[in-house]
Amino acid sequence: MRDFSPQPAIQCGPVTEPIIHFGTSGWRGVIADDFTFPGVRRASQAIAGHVTAGKKNPTVIVGHDTRFFSPEFARTAASVMRDHGCHIVFCPDPTPTPVLAHAIIYNKLEGGVNITASHNPAAYNGLKFSGPDGGPALPEITKDIEARAAKLTDDGVPYHDIKDDFERLDPRQPYFEQLKKMIRFDVLAKAKGNFAYDALHGCGAGWLDRILADHGMTVESIRTKRDVLFDGSGPDPSEENLAPLKKLVLEKKSLAGLATDGDADRFGILDRDGTFIQPNHILGLAFDYLLETRGLKLGASRSVATTHLMDAVGKLYGVKVYETPVGFKYIGPLLRAEKIIIGGEESAGMTIHGHLPEKDGILACLLVAEMIAARNASLKDQLQDLFRRVGSEFWPVRKNLHLPDDTQKKLPDRLRESFNDFAGHRVAKTDRTDGLKLIFDDGSWILMRPSGTEPVARIYTEASTEAAAEKLAEDAQKWITE
Repeated sequence: MRDFSPQPAIQCGPVTEPIIHFGTSGWRGVIADDFTFPGVRRASQAIAGHVTAGKKNPTVIVGHDTRFFSPEFARTAASVMRDHGCHIVFCPDPTPTPVLAHAIIYNKLEGGVNITASHNPAAYNGLKFSGPDGGPALPEITKDIEARAAKLTDDGVPYHDIKDDFERLDPRQPYFEQLKKMIRFDVLAKAKGNFAYDALHGCGAGWLDRILADHGMTVESIRTKRDVLFDGSGPDPSEENLAPLKKLVLEKKSLAGLATDGDADRFGILDRDGTFIQPNHILGLAFDYLLETRGLKLGASRSVATTHLMDAVGKLYGVKVYETPVGFKYIGPLLRAEKIIIGGEESAGMTIHGHLPEKDGILACLLVAEMIAARNASLKDQLQDLFRRVGSEFWPVRKNLHLPDDTQKKLPDRLRESFNDFAGHRVAKTDRTDGLKLIFDDGSWILMRPSGTEPVARIYTEASTEAAAEKLAEDAQKWITE
């Protein structure tokens, strides 16, 4: 017989509001766990407080990607910011991060918010804030926003009162006109073949494929429709995730496979035989190509985790290469100062002189396509030629370690240790720009650092052979987990 006697009450702890923390590229978290409507409301109110502190009724653009609940999060952010003194212009369709960046600059806006978790798995969403220069917000700005958010409680716009009556903005044509200034489409039009494109269900669809088609190129596209699960793999243009693109490249005998991530700020490239070309190698090739073709003798910017192939190219041409911490926000100032012709990160981020202080996967893919058309050679052949000209090969490796909580907590202290030797290699230089980087006397190196956006530790290595780079990564992993 069922027991209907009174049962003890369920004891619930206090509801904790998500902490708003901006990593290397915005605030991200698992949907409904870390990234929530209350969190978006507080972050948006904090951003409104920041931008209205310097100007009355500032105009802010709001956009979103194709992720689960991204349109709803974007309308929430827009509603809150409008209620707290901002004039809102809204992009109703999924819009790439670089397109929003250009819209900020072109329309002279005070900033922009994009609801996106970029290349992260489907369970994540996020919020990026860009300032009036179109670039990712610098640390002093994000710290101010974090401090403002920490003082707020969730008393913002209720979900059922979210509006959708904002002024609309279509940023497509001005952005396409900007690309015409950056890419030599007359050269690209001479390409002897087609290109394949994988949108990975992200918001690059209708942008990269559209502008290629507009300029007479034949482009075969896949995964252009919204899928909030991203085929179960996430919108990261990694070698593993681009298996469908490889199949398409081989079937259509394409000159290359081009891919963009969830918000189209990162790129992925396959050679004509389906080989995945590492982003590090693309950056080295692009640096060399721009110096050869653009008539500008400027340097380059790379993060501490990015290939030293760029340094070798800089030495070849007699130009300076600047090293920055991880995060594209550090590249913008060098671009604005006219010091660099290219800025890049190993995580497939790139911009070039005259463009945006923000990474742009659409631009990167177009530049690679132009380079292939101009040189009429496969990317592997171009890379081997570059290795020959700089006098060495550069093979990077990157590993992500999901560590136990106790190991993760100890990592920052361990990375403060000093080394004369590491795993049998003589340390020639120690670099603490971001994490711990050990540069060895043979030119190979290791970088170990906690991720700024995910609960993982990252290992980066580079050596003159793939086997040597893999061995360095194994040595670093053993040291971290011992």
